[in-house]
Amino acid sequence: MPVQPISLETLLASVGKEVGLSPWRVVTQTMIDQFADATDDHQFIHCDPARAAAEAPFGGTIAHGFLTLSLLSAMTFETLPPLAKGKMGVNHGFDELRFPAPVKTGARIRTRFVLAEVKARPSGWVQASHDVTIEIEGSLKPALTARWLTLTFVEPETQDA
Repeated sequence: MPVQPISLETLLASVGKEVGLSPWRVVTQTMIDQFADATDDHQFIHCDPARAAAEAPFGGTIAHGFLTLSLLSAMTFETLPPLAKGKMGVNHGFDELRFPAPVKTGARIRTRFVLAEVKARPSGWVQASHDVTIEIEGSLKPALTARWLTLTFVEPETQDA
């Protein structure tokens, strides 16, 4: 079900609050293998279940940290409301990105979003900063913590003469 758009005023009033918690998502070996193919990162801890079980300290294969990071996009679209009248959104970067714990194959993850800051620029760009935490079901440590900066372009309203 699509998330309904919110106004800039509602977004601004949400600074400092938790604004979303995504549904749980299973990280499968197929996802890991496809990511390895896309990035040419076929390290055995990701792609060789038998060797990873025998030689790695994780008990099996784990997701790439960058795969975990990339899942933020999907979890955002299914969780956070878009900005009303937003024409497009782009990633602007991350501050203090960390991977405190590995995501084991078959684990369920979800993202908690806290809106840290919003800057509405006269140009029509709105920068939002979210403190994101990707949680691993049953783990005390998260898979990822970061401050995520995004930009949304909102067409400036024209005034009729």
